Amino acid sequence: MSSTSVARPSYAAVLRIPHARRTFAAALLGRLSYGVAPLSVMLAVTRASGSYAVAGVVMALFSGTSVFLSPARATLIDRHGPRRALVPMVAAHSALLVLLAALVWRPGAASPFVLGVVTAFAGACTPPLGPTMRAVWGRLAPDRALMQRAYSLDAVAEELLFVSGPLLVGVLVGFAPPAFGVLLGAALMVVGTAGFVSSPVVRAVPAGKRETGPGAAGRRVLRGLGRPVLAAAGVGLALGVLDLLVVAFAETSGHGAGSAAWVLAALSAGSAVGGLLNGAVAWRSAAGTRLAAQSAGLGLALCGAALAQGLGTLAVAVAVAGVFVSPLVTTAYLIADETAAPEARVQAGAWVNTAVNAGGTAGAAAAGVLVGSLPAGVCFAVTGGVMMLTALAVARGATGREKGYGMSRTPEVTR
Repeated sequence: MSSTSVARPSYAAVLRIPHARRTFAAALLGRLSYGVAPLSVMLAVTRASGSYAVAGVVMALFSGTSVFLSPARATLIDRHGPRRALVPMVAAHSALLVLLAALVWRPGAASPFVLGVVTAFAGACTPPLGPTMRAVWGRLAPDRALMQRAYSLDAVAEELLFVSGPLLVGVLVGFAPPAFGVLLGAALMVVGTAGFVSSPVVRAVPAGKRETGPGAAGRRVLRGLGRPVLAAAGVGLALGVLDLLVVAFAETSGHGAGSAAWVLAALSAGSAVGGLLNGAVAWRSAAGTRLAAQSAGLGLALCGAALAQGLGTLAVAVAVAGVFVSPLVTTAYLIADETAAPEARVQAGAWVNTAVNAGGTAGAAAAGVLVGSLPAGVCFAVTGGVMMLTALAVARGATGREKGYGMSRTPEVTR
């Protein structure tokens, strides 16, 4: 597939690419399951087992196998093509979610061990629709300026999915058991993936070449991914810390933990605005330079949050921090896509995605330690300092080859 090269492509131009709307909408419908299924699983297991400890372990298994096996699943997609790899993954993932829903429909019907095994396998089979869609964007929009818009649109849409998914679950549990949400997550994945793999552009994606040397594919994908993966891990860690820090700040300020939702909403709003602005600008600087600058901007904003005296000023500081989140992740994906061989694009994106999620897990664990021993303001400053160090590491890792990342391959948009 190809796109018309324009100097300043708009978001409308992205959606006017042949088959883009259909493919993107189907992928988003399937990816909505990522926002619905995890919370539904946690609520359903808690209700069925009557134990938060059991629910925590089950969710750790579900999230852990989903996140850390993502590159392996992406390898299958690169090797066999989206249609041949995604269909069995979705079949297994959805079947296991349906089985889990049946097991938790009545409290005490299944042992914690059985629940853990089923959710672990369900997580292991989670289809990587996000990395696959971003690889498809590379085929739909080979013009780099247009692809930057596409990636920004994708990042903002994904941000909204992770906000709307839990809200949808909150509505569902008002009149149905949590297990119904697990079934809904399975249905969304099946319908969305079916629409995605039936798209002409996805059907046209060929299977990748088989590597002859042991480990050759892995080395090729990982080569050059250090900076985007490091930056992605940094932003994931910052977000993981922020969730708990905001709650702790709200409670110590006398507003109650419920007020933290408004501050976290400001973070999401800032991220959405930043993502749209990032895609709208015809950048003159290389993507590698922007990655370091965006990491530093996020670090400075978090240091600014340490000075907040009330919930209102904290919301403003967090919103400013959010402005850097979506652009940073988008730029990391762009660099990863440019670094990877054409037959390994899904793997490259999966490594960035894994870094974000792994960073978030580490951040949540670190926040528990920090909040218990330091004031919230100091915790914000420490998190900002870590992000500044990440920015320095990203900047020092620049190479001459990477300076062209994010620039167009066509004369019409070269800056």
